[in-house]
Amino acid sequence: MEMPRPDPRRLEAKARIVARLREVVSREDAVIDEEHETRAYECDALTAYRCPPMAVVLPSSTEEVSAVLKICHEEGVPVVPRGSGTSLAGGALPVADGIILGVSRLNRVLEIDTDNRFIRVESGRTNLSVTGAVEEEGFFYAPDPSSQLACAIAGNIAMNSGGAHCLKYGVTTNNLMGVKMVLMDGTIVELGGPYLDAGGLDLLGLVCGSEGQLGVVTEAVLRILPKPEGARPILMGFDSNEVAGACVSDIIRAGILPVAIEFMDRPCIEATEAFAHAGYPDCEALLIVEVEGSDAEIDEQLNLIKQIARRHNPVALREAKDADEAARIWAGRKAAFGAMGQINDYMCLDGTIPVSELPFVLRRIGEMSKEFGLEVGNVFHAGDGNMHPLILYDANKPGDLERAEAFGAEILKLCVEVGGCLTGEHGVGVEKRDLMGVQFSRADLEAQMRLKDVFDPAWLLNPGKVFPLDVTEARRAA
Repeated sequence: MEMPRPDPRRLEAKARIVARLREVVSREDAVIDEEHETRAYECDALTAYRCPPMAVVLPSSTEEVSAVLKICHEEGVPVVPRGSGTSLAGGALPVADGIILGVSRLNRVLEIDTDNRFIRVESGRTNLSVTGAVEEEGFFYAPDPSSQLACAIAGNIAMNSGGAHCLKYGVTTNNLMGVKMVLMDGTIVELGGPYLDAGGLDLLGLVCGSEGQLGVVTEAVLRILPKPEGARPILMGFDSNEVAGACVSDIIRAGILPVAIEFMDRPCIEATEAFAHAGYPDCEALLIVEVEGSDAEIDEQLNLIKQIARRHNPVALREAKDADEAARIWAGRKAAFGAMGQINDYMCLDGTIPVSELPFVLRRIGEMSKEFGLEVGNVFHAGDGNMHPLILYDANKPGDLERAEAFGAEILKLCVEVGGCLTGEHGVGVEKRDLMGVQFSRADLEAQMRLKDVFDPAWLLNPGKVFPLDVTEARRAA
């Protein structure tokens, strides 16, 4: 994966730049520049690509972020914002002549208002701990990525993350009310706030999903919701991926809105069963469908779902009878990515398709798996068509990574061809950067780049991401 070429002048000026950065942060350990220490930041969760940064800065306040960015702007130093480093698309991959600006120390809860249903947090706070801060009051934060124990709100905003329950509650943009953000020149701005909607241009909608291209978010106002009265999952096993996909399509077509519909195929079922011992059935594909409400509402919805499932001849149909059984059903799904990692190296994709196309796309992925000679496991948010094929390969085998990349590119092209898009929640990063032309015309990309010109005229923020590299290099040189 090619990245922008480092500027020797910046590398030569490293000592001066690092000294200036140390002057504006309050903690002695907030600037890391020894090479053996910066290697801890050389990649994110897309570990196939690595590059140690020139330095790492870990500020403790918005004001320190502002001071750091102002110095980098003056020195012409590229800046890669980083939350917890869980990006699966290389969104936090460093550049050799730039700094990593990590927000992990910005992790405080600043305000909780249950009457108006919002919480204000610093952006380095982890996703799950947001719910932890309000659950005793009977509230929760809806977006729940599989990495929610570790991922930061900053990264969730950058990539517009979703999660298993986004079918009913939406992704980050549907639960984000406002941000405090620092621009590349150090200017601090506030967009939105603790109210329903802001007047004027929807700049908040522009920032959410912008992948660190426009500024560094340091605070966020998030919508919190009352906990549902109850919730219950049902587990359904099928003889093929296509049949399971057809069942998902029929559930959505029937007008039922579960809180989640999750899909796993045989490779994932076997891996997670060995890892989490969730008691999953021996089948080719399974669905986990969860509904919420009162006991009567839950019973009614699940009865309708079971009627639909039976039309597809399930090999297993198990409704959770209590909280322990519900936890076991979800345990395997939540552990799926880690369990698959015990089998082999894998590349986790993130394409989104119309739900009606699930049977066809799953069949084509199976066919392409044979064509490329690489096994693939499918585990994804089926209710909104957000697919996560896991392409298994051997990182130590010459040519395997390149074959996995080519296979992944064909899957993502297929998603676009059937009316979907390149990403649902992982973002573009470096992984899908060179596929942007598959979904967007040159005029589309030009419009997006003009927006970046406004916020970051020198193109110093998160270089080499989102836009094709040749286009980026031409823009930076202009």
